[in-house]
Amino acid sequence: SNQTLGFPARLSRRKALSLVKELDAFPKVSDSYVVTSTSGGTVSLIAFSTMALLSVLEFFVYQDTWMKYEYEVDKDFSSKLRINVDITVAMRCQHVGADILDLAETMITSGGLQYEPVVFELTPKQREWQSTLHRIQNRLREEHALQEVLYKSLLKGAPTALPPREAVFMQSPDACRIHGDIYVNKVAGNLHITVGKPIHHPQGHAHIAAFVSHESYNFSHRIDRLCFGEEIPGIINPLDGTEKITYDNNQMYQYFITVVPTKLKTYKITADTHQFSVTERERVINHTAGSHGVSGIFFKYDTSSLMVTVSEQHMPLWQFLVRLCGIIGGIYSTTGECRAFLHLHVF
Repeated sequence: SNQTLGFPARLSRRKALSLVKELDAFPKVSDSYVVTSTSGGTVSLIAFSTMALLSVLEFFVYQDTWMKYEYEVDKDFSSKLRINVDITVAMRCQHVGADILDLAETMITSGGLQYEPVVFELTPKQREWQSTLHRIQNRLREEHALQEVLYKSLLKGAPTALPPREAVFMQSPDACRIHGDIYVNKVAGNLHITVGKPIHHPQGHAHIAAFVSHESYNFSHRIDRLCFGEEIPGIINPLDGTEKITYDNNQMYQYFITVVPTKLKTYKITADTHQFSVTERERVINHTAGSHGVSGIFFKYDTSSLMVTVSEQHMPLWQFLVRLCGIIGGIYSTTGECRAFLHLHVF
């Protein structure tokens, strides 16, 4: 009885396997009908080499990243804007002062700034660093894609700060390094460095310049660092390394700056910083010739209403596998057509 019950079961299993075999969409050719040839082997060799080469190139593409830029309205108007300053002026510290007056006529004291007596002339090592920075700035103006390279290679390169002075030349200080950070309102303002220390009074603000000789006016300056928001090592700002030399006591320098809030999201760092563009202008104050104003260095800044989010993107793994399968499958099918074409022409 056991044999009688097992026979129909085996029969139904054979029918099922036979049915599945009939559904085979890829019928196999018997080995006795397969003929190898030199042309077919050559095509196969080329196909496998092409597959390997394109697969390696595709892997490099998968490893690479790119920067994605998104724009939206900046809704944060209550927070403070941080200004990072490192400027050297060719005047003694007791003769110059820096402060900020914004559009709301709010006087921002320069309590966060330090006045350090230094030598204006750079040492050979510092001058070499500045020349390198100038070359990078020129390349950034010509090739904007280099900025993405800087974003992705944060903390890798050399420091963007001026190297310290070697204690070899014992010169007396003839300049003043003004450095530090200030927190201001997110409205248009004017950071200015001019003769005399700033004083505050209800009618406005002024600088005490009565005790400073006019012959000592010299607003030759070097901007080692000027940036807005959080400082990010490795980022080079438009005015970093700028140096202006004047031989006129009444020189006026103006920098018109538009600040754009920027959120930076890379695989190395996430930070809230600010990019900015700048337009420069300089002229000699001569009241008799109609050129009015005050001698000094003026940074007139304004914030943009748009915010930019810069995020580092990477190809997903599933997309890499789909592209890899497409490369291998496409080459395999194209190779089959080529082999059939060569077979027809040979035989």
